[in-house]
Amino acid sequence: MINIHNVSLSYADRTVLRDVSLSLTERRIAVIGANGSGKSSFARMLNGLVLPTEGEVEIDGLNTRTHGKDIRQKVGFVFQNPDNQIVFPVVEEDLAFGMKNLGFSKEKIAQKTDEILTRYDMRDLREHPAHLLSGGQKQLLAISGVLVMEPSYIIMDEPTTLLDLRNKRRVSEAIMALEQTVILISHDLDLLHDFDRVIVFDEGRVVEDNIPSVAVPAYVKRMT
Repeated sequence: MINIHNVSLSYADRTVLRDVSLSLTERRIAVIGANGSGKSSFARMLNGLVLPTEGEVEIDGLNTRTHGKDIRQKVGFVFQNPDNQIVFPVVEEDLAFGMKNLGFSKEKIAQKTDEILTRYDMRDLREHPAHLLSGGQKQLLAISGVLVMEPSYIIMDEPTTLLDLRNKRRVSEAIMALEQTVILISHDLDLLHDFDRVIVFDEGRVVEDNIPSVAVPAYVKRMT
C-alpha cells in the first residue's frame, strides 16, 4: 500500500503540491490534470525521486525520506521519453544493467532477459542497437528494464505521449497486462476506461478522486 500523508511540495517560492493525503490500494490508478497541475511531481514522490517539503510518503510502511534505496527497488519508474531511461547501446546490455546492480546471477539475468523479450515479441532484437529501435520498441524496452527488477509497483509518467496510434495501442495493452500495481500519469483519457481509479489534480490539489466514468467527465468539464 502507498500512503501519502498531508504532503506539500515547493520549489523556491513556487508550491506545486498542497496538502495531499491519499491511500493508493487499487491495481490500476490513473492521475490526470492540466500541465503544471502537480501530477508529475506527485509521481516522482512515489519512489523517492523527489522528497516532500512537508508530510510523508510511505510505501508498504517504508518512508521515502529514510528508505530511498529499498523503495526504489519496490517502485519502478517509467519516464515519458524512453531515451532518458535507456542507458546502454545494445538491448540485452540495457536489460542486464539493473539486474547486475541488484546482484542477480548470470543465469537469472539470462533467464529474465529471455522471458521479457519473449513477452514483448522482441527476441530477435536482443543484440539490436537500442537507439535504432522504433518509438514503441523503445518504450517497451524501458518498461522491460523496470520489470526485470521485480518491483511491486510501477509508476509511468505519460508513457504513450510520444507514440503513434499503433505503438500507443501496443504499449497500452502491455500496461493492462502487467501483474504489478500501476500508477499512470497521462493526458490520454482513452487509456483510462478500464482503470480502477482516476485522481484529478488542479493547481497542486486533488480535486476529484473516483472511478473513470465519474472522474474523467468531471475533469473534462473543469477544463472547458
